[in-house]
Amino acid sequence: MKYFDYNVRVRYAETDKMGVVYHGNYAQYFEIGRVEWLRNLGISYKKMEDLGVMLPVVSLTMNYKKSAYYDDDLTIRTIFKKMTSVKIEFDYELYNQNGDLLTTGNSVLVFVNMETGRPMAAPQYVVDKIATIDLE
Repeated sequence: MKYFDYNVRVRYAETDKMGVVYHGNYAQYFEIGRVEWLRNLGISYKKMEDLGVMLPVVSLTMNYKKSAYYDDDLTIRTIFKKMTSVKIEFDYELYNQNGDLLTTGNSVLVFVNMETGRPMAAPQYVVDKIATIDLE
């Protein structure tokens, strides 16, 4: 599962007075996609945190192509890009209900030991799950 699609509907609170999604909300859509991608692979953010591992974003880029609007049915496509010993990277594509590509993005996250606040090697169970991904 190199990529995973997850659908969300744009809520009124996510838009400005003109019904356009506020640009800062796209980062939240990407986070939703990433959490659901991991969950679908069998990796829980909550379980990681319960085990003392957090996964903060250290880099986030976005390229806006078209606006999303109130009540649009969005598809968040989260695409696994790569993982090193301490980092994991994803690409994103956001589509509306018409299949129009609205936004692309990329994020890099680092595995961090919650006790020390320092980067750490990815937990073995994460490495094992990622190893099962068909990258084709």
